[in-house]
Amino acid sequence: MSFVEFRNVKKIYHMGEIDVAAVDGMDFQIEEGEFVVIVGPSGAGKTTVLNILGGIDTATSGDIILDGKAISRYNERELTNYRRHDIGFVFQFYNLVQNLTALENVELASQICDNPLPARDVLAQVGLSHRVDNFPSQLSGGEQQRVAIARAIAKNPKLLLCDEPTGALDYQTGKSILELLQSTSRDSHRTVVLITHNQSFCAIADRVITIREGKAVSMTVNEYPRDASSIEW
Repeated sequence: MSFVEFRNVKKIYHMGEIDVAAVDGMDFQIEEGEFVVIVGPSGAGKTTVLNILGGIDTATSGDIILDGKAISRYNERELTNYRRHDIGFVFQFYNLVQNLTALENVELASQICDNPLPARDVLAQVGLSHRVDNFPSQLSGGEQQRVAIARAIAKNPKLLLCDEPTGALDYQTGKSILELLQSTSRDSHRTVVLITHNQSFCAIADRVITIREGKAVSMTVNEYPRDASSIEW
């Protein structure tokens, strides 16, 4: 069994008398420790997949397996614990608490999980040892995203989910964030899933899952993924 499995997953939204299939029979697998890129155009169902995998949303039907557990069968309480302990989220916008320092923002997340990593150590890991006492308003966009990544990593999650994490950043800063996420997967053998519409990001992934119209139309394993520092877009 793979570390992550989607088996014939569907998500149907009821809009008046119309049913819209955001995810329409999705099948894919992810192995533990992989850096995975899920790519597709806007409206393909990428974010819905991420939300279902992260326990933010639930599937209408089908099975979602993480580390041998059927999260698609979880009730609300079990999903809350799953989000709290097993999943780290990184979004396009940083969602930092403005009146807390970088250190306090990371500590806030680590307080809600079972086996957190030391906040100062994780901030050092993302290159922000010198910024621990700064507030978000004193940080650049790239630094704020690094704090957001540190906050997610500090939970010591089984799975790190990233939804367009470079979308609000300039080119060079975005590239540095991709380097950080790739190294996080490689150095700690952590499973990282990155959602994007940018085809260039596929070259750095261990596994690429292409989504169109709610289905996984292809899944490719890169035998020799490129370093994030080497790609251009």
